[in-house]
Amino acid sequence: MWVYKKNHAGVASASYQDLAAYLNLYINFKLKVMDAKAMGLDADTAYKKEINGYEDALKAQKKTSPKNIEYNFIMNEYREGVLMFNVSEKKIWSKVQDDETQIHNFYSKNAGNYAGKSFEDVRGQVIADYQQNLEDQWIKSLRAKYTVKVNDDELRKLAKP
Repeated sequence: MWVYKKNHAGVASASYQDLAAYLNLYINFKLKVMDAKAMGLDADTAYKKEINGYEDALKAQKKTSPKNIEYNFIMNEYREGVLMFNVSEKKIWSKVQDDETQIHNFYSKNAGNYAGKSFEDVRGQVIADYQQNLEDQWIKSLRAKYTVKVNDDELRKLAKP
């Protein structure tokens, strides 16, 4: 709920459908972070340097301190956000930049989705669709690898129409 409220301008009430949809996105985020850690991206020197730099900047602002519970939430959110960005770069974005053949193959397999337009005319949309396809496959594999159980009764208790 802390993350939901933070990302929804402090809104404290949400329908069950809104909470369930947000929880699904949050679970996907957490699975990507777990994948990044499994790949050892959290041990990367550049990652550690970036996290330390952010922590120093946060402390310098003196808006929150390490003794404040919110400080821990903020630092964890930043750590995980950077990991999610780094793993997404490796799993999705770099694949699009490095493999024009795969993009063309994706276009060929899905040409019907582009109303008969040439690859050059819809290249941007093809790339976006290809990235989404890669992400969907990745999430599917993560959900197969890691078991996620949601206590639906507790989720319903948090929901407020």
